[in-house]
Amino acid sequence: MTNHAHLLVTPSTETALAQVMQSVGRRYVGYFNSTYRRTGTLWEGRYKSTVIESSSYLFACSRYIELNPVRAGLADNPADYPWSSFGATALGNRDALVSPHDLYLQLGRRPSARRAAYRGLFDIALDEATIAAIRDATQKGWTLGSRNFRREIAALVGRRTDALRVWRSTGRAEQRG
Repeated sequence: MTNHAHLLVTPSTETALAQVMQSVGRRYVGYFNSTYRRTGTLWEGRYKSTVIESSSYLFACSRYIELNPVRAGLADNPADYPWSSFGATALGNRDALVSPHDLYLQLGRRPSARRAAYRGLFDIALDEATIAAIRDATQKGWTLGSRNFRREIAALVGRRTDALRVWRSTGRAEQRG
């Protein structure tokens, strides 16, 4: 995108994502500043991330990311956007930055079947509620998944990981789920 990037990542360790983002910050910002003869920070702030339940939201998040340039008017089709992973996942183009997720591999026995099944996911538009849930989770750091998944993650990290629901009749805020 013109002012941000989306990454759908399955880290191999607890600290891997933070290390990757730190490396990108150091290497890319250094490269960019050197190339364009500038100094200082390039990013507006820290990266934002969320934990997602793969079985429920992996493909929704993938579709959200792949369709973001289309929603923004930067491309008519996700395949037309040069910085998208759609070419690798849906069309079979080689991309060293894209590693298939296990759930993607389960879409078909052969690569051509997986690509066709993945393209088929784009035949149905993402509903506004799903788009809003993905945006809220990413912007606010909430967990994205089923009620049980959200509870498991909250227990694991020892803090609330999703929004409070405000009950209109009383005006009280309570944790959803």
